[in-house]
Amino acid sequence: MTLTWDTLVTRSPQRLEADRSRVLTQLFVPGQEGFEDRESRSGAVLRRIFALDESEVQAALDDVIARFAGRHRNLEVTFGRHARELADRLDPDLELSQARILLLGATFTNEVASEGAALCNPSMVAHPDQGGVAAGCLRFVMSVRGIGEGHRSSIGFRTGTVDGAGRVHVEDAVPFATAGTVTPTLLDAAAFRSELVGRNDAEEAAGFVFGALGESFTRFDLDEQLDRLHDHRATRGHALATIEQIRTLADRSYALEFPSATALSERVLWPVTAAEAVGMEDARFVRFVEDDGTVIYHATYTAYSGSRISQQLLTTTDFRSFTSVPMVGRAAANKGLALFPRRIGGRYAGMSRSDRESNMVAYTDDLSVWDTTAPCQHSMQAWEALQLGNCGPPIETEEGWLVLTHGVGPMRTYRIGAILLDLDDPTRMIGRLAEPLLSPAAGEQDGYVPNVVYSCGGLVHADTLVLPYGIGDAAIGIATVPLSMLLSALRR
Repeated sequence: MTLTWDTLVTRSPQRLEADRSRVLTQLFVPGQEGFEDRESRSGAVLRRIFALDESEVQAALDDVIARFAGRHRNLEVTFGRHARELADRLDPDLELSQARILLLGATFTNEVASEGAALCNPSMVAHPDQGGVAAGCLRFVMSVRGIGEGHRSSIGFRTGTVDGAGRVHVEDAVPFATAGTVTPTLLDAAAFRSELVGRNDAEEAAGFVFGALGESFTRFDLDEQLDRLHDHRATRGHALATIEQIRTLADRSYALEFPSATALSERVLWPVTAAEAVGMEDARFVRFVEDDGTVIYHATYTAYSGSRISQQLLTTTDFRSFTSVPMVGRAAANKGLALFPRRIGGRYAGMSRSDRESNMVAYTDDLSVWDTTAPCQHSMQAWEALQLGNCGPPIETEEGWLVLTHGVGPMRTYRIGAILLDLDDPTRMIGRLAEPLLSPAAGEQDGYVPNVVYSCGGLVHADTLVLPYGIGDAAIGIATVPLSMLLSALRR
């Protein structure tokens, strides 16, 4: 009997759907909703709140607390923080009751549903904490792409386990959703040099700035040097344009931290910078092991400003504290860069689609700068005729690097395939499935974007490939494949 992928791939009955009740709070400034070019109406709103007597204030606050306290963690703390944002509009000698302060904060707060429209495009890695896990089981972290109002994307998380037989269980998310606190992070000189120093119109001005800074520096140090450049702009060509470019790139670096009391499934990476204002798309997480055995988690994701895309690199060790920094260079110019889980020949490596339609391998000595690529896989079959890409970081096996791919063909249908790359030279493809591993089933054609199955990364446990995948950019399914059979098919 000949086995087909329909018999080898097992789809779990468990399906993850978007949960519209999981909402974040954010500061709301009336008149600046983004669709009208007008001044803030904050002053008029403040006057209306001040005009209320104390009994009306208390009644309005009680109503807000009764309706919303069960939807958020520490709601009154949020109201207090948002009220402090109005300090520059308040008379410092004005004495306000605590109830009025909280009502002010509530008036300048709104909810956003990070999963209001869809949940899709997961990636999966081993959890950093395996304590208390039953023998033979593996705890995992699954990143998910939440899509909300205005198609804005964010990064969320789920957790679960794979047992010794390869069966997968995804735990329910907690009811709260929390965005982290943003703080500055160190900036990397290599990314700026890669973008600016080689350009004739910026080289002199950029050299003035970065010649006075080390390989890493604070935003304060950078701004001081940019101010010096501005003071001497008359003697350096294109100084003003260079200052703007440097600040735009610097704005893409930040750190983010969540309270230790929050559950991992509660944490949402919500857009912070202008570069990612409309979306943080398709995070590809990898458990990266350095040559000395140190483990760190990286994720590449696509930042979307509403008109331009760029690549960002997330880094964490505990999924509570994160940094996000820009990735630059020709190999990082398109969507879908995915890191290998260790260095190869002493260098970082990644799967790239720099030509927008083929799978390539890129190498670098600095995770922020990706300049060169080498071809790896080109489209050959009808189901991948439009373009190829990866479906997450390569997975190391004894036979080679297992790379899940996506191919796009007629009717813009996305399918998931697989290739096998040489462990020492991943530009050399040693195996390839002629047919898709996973295609949209009859019940998977409809969705937010029809005819799409897509993953941002799976993992291997108990001789089983666990493949979480987005269905129509609307929901998430889980498929499992016997690893030994898949590798055997790739070798053939």
